[in-house]
Amino acid sequence: MNKFPQLRAQSTRFLNRMHARLATRGRGQARGFVSSPEPRTIGSFARGRQLAAGNFLFAGSLITAPDQTPWQIEAPDSAFAESLHGFAWLDDLAAVGDMASRKAAQRWLWDWIDAYGAGRGPGWTPDLTGRRLIRWINHALFMLQAGGDNAPDSEVFYRSLMQQTNFLSKRWHAAAPGLARFEALTGLIYAGLSLEGLEALADPAIKALARECEAQIDDQGGLPTRNPEELLDVFTLLTWAAAALSDAGRGTPQPHLAAIERIAPTLRTLRHSDGGLARFHGGGRGAEGWLDHALASSGVRSMQPDGLSMGYARLSAGRTSVIIDASPPPGGAASANAHASTLAFELTSGRRPLIVNCGSGASFGLDWRRAGRATPSHSALSLGGYSSARLDGADRRTGIEALIDGPTHVPVEIAPVSDGMKFQGGHDGYVLTHGLTHARTLELTHDGRAVAGEDMLLAMEDAEKRRFDRALDRTKLKGIRFEIRFHLHPEVDATLDLGGAAVSMALKSGEIWVFRHDGTTELTLEAGAYLETTRLKPRASQQIVLTGRAINPASRVRWSLSKAQETAIGVRDLERDDPFLEDD
Repeated sequence: MNKFPQLRAQSTRFLNRMHARLATRGRGQARGFVSSPEPRTIGSFARGRQLAAGNFLFAGSLITAPDQTPWQIEAPDSAFAESLHGFAWLDDLAAVGDMASRKAAQRWLWDWIDAYGAGRGPGWTPDLTGRRLIRWINHALFMLQAGGDNAPDSEVFYRSLMQQTNFLSKRWHAAAPGLARFEALTGLIYAGLSLEGLEALADPAIKALARECEAQIDDQGGLPTRNPEELLDVFTLLTWAAAALSDAGRGTPQPHLAAIERIAPTLRTLRHSDGGLARFHGGGRGAEGWLDHALASSGVRSMQPDGLSMGYARLSAGRTSVIIDASPPPGGAASANAHASTLAFELTSGRRPLIVNCGSGASFGLDWRRAGRATPSHSALSLGGYSSARLDGADRRTGIEALIDGPTHVPVEIAPVSDGMKFQGGHDGYVLTHGLTHARTLELTHDGRAVAGEDMLLAMEDAEKRRFDRALDRTKLKGIRFEIRFHLHPEVDATLDLGGAAVSMALKSGEIWVFRHDGTTELTLEAGAYLETTRLKPRASQQIVLTGRAINPASRVRWSLSKAQETAIGVRDLERDDPFLEDD
């Protein structure tokens, strides 16, 4: 059953290598740029300083080699190698912009051309080539400025750009649908519009990108993967491509512009009050400032629509934002990084995240990757360790574990109430195993200072009640255990209060939030983990856990999150954090 995908993968790798060698054997004239390219990417000054010092942090792995280039070190895994060969780190070196960072960029670029420019190495895939072309073109002036012996010869630089563009023109279609193909096509458009003599290669890519926009971006402005960070990456690529077309005096196809118009309000729905993205389905918060910059650059001013956006619901008031996963998880090929997170939510107050999901553990090994995808790693309800969806067996060639047996029916209603906004939703992820439907209600007050929540487990139909009875019998009538988890951000200082009946949570802004419940479950404050791909290891955190047992066909738990009365309405929160290489 896995034989044919493996054969296709082997064929793709072989054809990539073959076309890379063919493209680099050509000795066409390298002419230079049609016009001076304008950098549009955003880098991190802190990461750039660390890179120039020889600290290579990619895909959760750190290698310190101050006297070596990236190509002299042994990559610990394929994700690390892809990060290197994609050259996105040029954004960080350019953000520093001093002579040391320029010399490092020039030396590493020159060495890449020497080592891999003839079509060798793992960097000759359509998506990595597209990503690399965008960075080389964006930062060409930075790298070609005088830098002593490290400055690349401009003719060799342009020739390599031309060869990579020719490769991409033959192989962009081999990139997987989604982000990889958007990267490949945007890189081809960039190069075709920027380099003299290659303008003819841009036209097919422009048309192909418009077709991908129609095929991949749905009516809600979302992607099949439902990954918010991936949606931001695609949106950024589309705005770059549109800007490049405008700079070249070319029109942007209507499907391309329509996709930008659809995605922008969806990203506003997924934007927390601190400017970061909600962390669902393998996505992180996004690079600092990237989301707001992309939205501003797009020129789209429409706000989030009523109802769902890419399957997510948003409640916001005052300083508080609440974002809920309110749809079935992705399926099929789109579920490679999907999480069992239906009806999980995140809450941010001002610039400070309070309730979070653990995030993707992909950069910390297989065990963390699996754990991060499970329902207990989300601020949601789970039944005795069961997730609302399950992982399929790993593909023998790729190791991908698809998400299967997830909820298929997720009814949702969002409506105003007398003192705020109410979200009501349910899912059938536990019907087949336990006969129970999970229903969740969240109500945010108009001032954003309180959230009232209710979680219910219901066996509604006769067949579901019989299934529930059988599951209850297996517990010897002790009840089906369930846990409702509220994962706290690592910077939240939480303590049990009122004799263990409540939890007080202090944010760095000075705000105090209090968690209370109706007493029908046991409340504990337990250790947790916060997973970020930019860290070397998981960060220690805490989680509030309500533990109970479902004995009847209908169980209900009520809880609330509210700011303490002494917390001011307006809070000055001007502290700046430097997250680079923190290891707490």
